[in-house]
Amino acid sequence: MIEIKTVSNLKDLKQFIQFRYDLYRDSLQAVPFLYSDEMNTLRRDRNACFDFCEVEYFMAFRDGKMVGRVAAIINHRANERWQRKDVRFGWLDFIDDIEVSRALLNAVEVWGKEKGMTEIAGPLGFTDMDREGLLIEGFDQEATMYVNYNYPYYVQHIEQLGGFEKDNDYMEYRVKVPDKVPDKFHKIAEMIRNRYNLQVRKFTRQELITEGKGKEIFDIINATYKDLYGYSQLSERQINQLVDQYIKVADLNLVTAIEDWNTPEHKMVGFGITFPSFNHALRKTRDGRLFPFGWWHILKVLKWHKTEVVDLLLIGVLPEYRAKGANSLIFDDLIQWFQRYGFKWAEAMPQMESNEHMRGQWQYLEAIQHRRHRCYCKSL
Repeated sequence: MIEIKTVSNLKDLKQFIQFRYDLYRDSLQAVPFLYSDEMNTLRRDRNACFDFCEVEYFMAFRDGKMVGRVAAIINHRANERWQRKDVRFGWLDFIDDIEVSRALLNAVEVWGKEKGMTEIAGPLGFTDMDREGLLIEGFDQEATMYVNYNYPYYVQHIEQLGGFEKDNDYMEYRVKVPDKVPDKFHKIAEMIRNRYNLQVRKFTRQELITEGKGKEIFDIINATYKDLYGYSQLSERQINQLVDQYIKVADLNLVTAIEDWNTPEHKMVGFGITFPSFNHALRKTRDGRLFPFGWWHILKVLKWHKTEVVDLLLIGVLPEYRAKGANSLIFDDLIQWFQRYGFKWAEAMPQMESNEHMRGQWQYLEAIQHRRHRCYCKSL
C-alpha cells in the first residue's frame, strides 16, 4: 500500500530533495543538481515565485520507505495570462512501480481540483526559469544541471496511466565549437554593425548589478519570452533573485550584450549568458553540496574553465531586432571566447519544437539534436 504525505517542515523538505540524489546515484547520465539551488527554489521563504504561486509537495512511502515525490503548483499569473486553470506537476521522481506514480499524480489531481483547476500539466516548474518537460529522447546522453533527466520508465508510466496528451515539446542540441567563426556569422555580423549600428558590449559587474544592466537583461527575457508556452512575466523580486543567482558569479567574458547605438541611451536589445559546464564538478560533490569540498570543484570550473563544454544558458533578442540578425552578433562574439577558453562543445538549452527561427540558427554550425523533453496535459 502506498502512503502519501505532504511536506510540512524543513526536515520533510530535505527528505523531498534528497530522494532524487538517492534515486539517480548510479546513473551515468543524470547530473546532481546543486543542493543549495534546490533548497532556495523550493523554500517558501526564499523563492519570489511564492508571491503568485500556490504549492504543495507530496511524498510517497511504502512500508516506511520513501519511493517517490512530486510538487503540485498553481501559477496564478500564468493561468491568468493563458486563460487556463492548470495545476502543474514538477519535481516528479519515483521508483519503477506504476502504483507509486499513479498515487503521486492522483494526489496532484485531487489537490488541483480542490483549488478549482480543470487541467493538470507538466512536468513544469514555478516558471520558465525552472526545469521543464519529461525526457522522452536521448536517455543515453549526459544531461546538464539545467534540464531534467529521468529514467525511460517514467514515459511508460505516463502513457500507461492514460489521459495524458502531448502539450509541448522542447528540443536540445549539442553544438561543436568551430575552429573559427563561420564565415556566414562573421559576414552577417559585420554587415549588421555597419547597416544597423548594433554593437557588442561587455559589461562590468558593477554595471550589471548596481547600475541596472542586469535588470535590463531580464526585462528583455520578459519581452522575448512573453508568447512562449506557459510563460509568466518575471516580477522585480524574481529579477533581483536571478541577477544574484547568475550575474554575480558569471564569467563576464561569457556574457554578451547587443546595444543599438542609434538610440541616445545605447539601448540593450539582446544578450547571451553562457556558463562553463559544471557536470563533472557536480559529480565530484556529495549530492550537489558545496561543502566540505564541492566548492573547490565548482571554483575550478568558474575560474579556470576546467571543462570542454559550455552551456548556452539564456539567449534573448527583442522581437523587432531578430530580423536584423542581432543573434549573429551574439554568436560571433561568444564563439571567439569559447575558442580562447578551449571549449569543444556547447550545450544549447531547451527550445520549443515550434520555435523554428531559434532552431534554424544551428544549421550554420555542426549541431546534433540529441535530447527531447515533453510536457503533458490532461483534463480533470
